[in-house]
Amino acid sequence: MIAFVKGILFEKNISNTSATAIVEAAGVGYEIFVPLSTFNELPAEGAECILYTHDYLREDTHTLFGFATQEEKNLFLLLTSVSSIGPKLALSALSAYPVHLLKSALVQGDVGILSKISGIGKRTAERMVVELKGKINPLDALASSAPSPDRQNAKSGAAGKTAQEAVLALVSLGYAQDQAVKAVQKCAQSIPGADTLSTAQLIQAVLNNADFRS
Repeated sequence: MIAFVKGILFEKNISNTSATAIVEAAGVGYEIFVPLSTFNELPAEGAECILYTHDYLREDTHTLFGFATQEEKNLFLLLTSVSSIGPKLALSALSAYPVHLLKSALVQGDVGILSKISGIGKRTAERMVVELKGKINPLDALASSAPSPDRQNAKSGAAGKTAQEAVLALVSLGYAQDQAVKAVQKCAQSIPGADTLSTAQLIQAVLNNADFRS
């Protein structure tokens, strides 16, 4: 299995149906299908790049799928574990939404968001929620709401850590983890300057929310 390809970006192409990167490594050009999120992160042609890959082998096909981060690759593999979702449909999902939004939708069972993905109807979205239930840690979904460390500044990283700490504190106070995750996400989205709050301030903001207390 090819775990990753590191080399020179020889060519990148995008069409209405797919996005690909051709990476030259050790004299071999690998054609790699990528989601739009990864395509947008590709460097200029002629520059060095690395893609985490999944080697898809079947009797009549041999295809490489590539991702800018290991997190994208892991979610791709998780999506393809769902019955009726193949690699191209999983790639479509990653092209439609960033990793953190997909994880959040799966954790919260948001069929409305999932069914908007091209090729995924309501029934398939419901199947995704059911089959992946418990396979994504709500805390991981919350932590990934900020970009990965190699794509973010220190301020964003601190905000993600603060949100995680707030959830853990609320759980220790007796609240259900799913309830705590949703409450922290809601406060982070609705309070101006929420990314500058300390853990204590964020917890207090959640506890002051009437909907959370009820």
